Amino acid sequence: MDRRRFLGTAALAGAMLPVLGMRGAMATTHGQLLAAGLRKGDTVGLVSPSSAVNERLALQLAQEAMEALGFRVRTGAHYGGRYGHLAGTDAERAGDLNAMFGDKAVRAIVCVRGGSGAARLLPLLDYALIRRNPKVLLGYSDITALHCAIHAKTGLVTFHGPVGTGSWNRFNVDQFERLFFQRELMQYQNSRDAGDELVPRRNRTQTLRGGRAVGELLGGNLTVLTALAGTPYLPDFSGRILFLEDVGEAPYRIDRMFSTLKLMGALDKVAGIIFGDCSDCNPGDGYGSLTLDQIFDDYILPLKIPAYRGAMIGHIREQFIVPVGGKVEMDADAGTFRLLAPVLAEA
Repeated sequence: MDRRRFLGTAALAGAMLPVLGMRGAMATTHGQLLAAGLRKGDTVGLVSPSSAVNERLALQLAQEAMEALGFRVRTGAHYGGRYGHLAGTDAERAGDLNAMFGDKAVRAIVCVRGGSGAARLLPLLDYALIRRNPKVLLGYSDITALHCAIHAKTGLVTFHGPVGTGSWNRFNVDQFERLFFQRELMQYQNSRDAGDELVPRRNRTQTLRGGRAVGELLGGNLTVLTALAGTPYLPDFSGRILFLEDVGEAPYRIDRMFSTLKLMGALDKVAGIIFGDCSDCNPGDGYGSLTLDQIFDDYILPLKIPAYRGAMIGHIREQFIVPVGGKVEMDADAGTFRLLAPVLAEA
């Protein structure tokens, strides 16, 4: 997948308004807004805020996966639509998302897939409605645009993780159940299996600069996040733990995006950095390329903050479900991070 987006920073949203009418919903003392945890039998909404799916079977599999997790399923009116490469017009896709937040029967919203196009919806979302009806929102990749905008405008903690049409393997299901059903204070540590290798090669983390840091998580897909630079839809980076991932981006484009984060002042504000997977981020043709190691050395090491790479975040089969806005402690030497406070209210 080759992602192109306009580059473009922003301000943190204002003070939280009182929250009414949602089972267990609450605003925390530090401005976060928490949705309620989930129970089997709850209704989950499936929406397509980004690209269309290629085959109807993908929609069927997404619905079956949610049912296998124990949920009733409600689908957006246009979740199977198509407008060019998008799953419907901007008004249709934004309307489906607003309707799910406004539907009192729906307890969580799962995005069918990523792709592109979610940023087109940001001016059309009803943030006051979302603030009044905080719910779990799950997705990754292009859904980073929604995570950033909703957190910036409402303070709602949303969740970067598997999409409906993605793999619901044992690891991802375990993450889902522990986080959303059991409301566990998760410890995020890569699973490692050496297989027949003398030393493990899969899911390795690398310390860029050691140490520990505490802060609220902010981030997602690097391309999508930097595309929001200069807009009111990007939260404040001050004191945050920045997590990033990407796919199909040549190193020179990764370099350009890190340059954008540096020039907009974001890198100088963060307390720590967790870089996940950069799938298929290989040099193209030409006169050579910076390596990802060199890019990280150029932009991250001078910050003198804890940082590591290789976390199970990104376009990979087994992936962490990361709470955007959740307070964590990261340990760059161990290559781990852990929740310090609940990211969901009582179910």
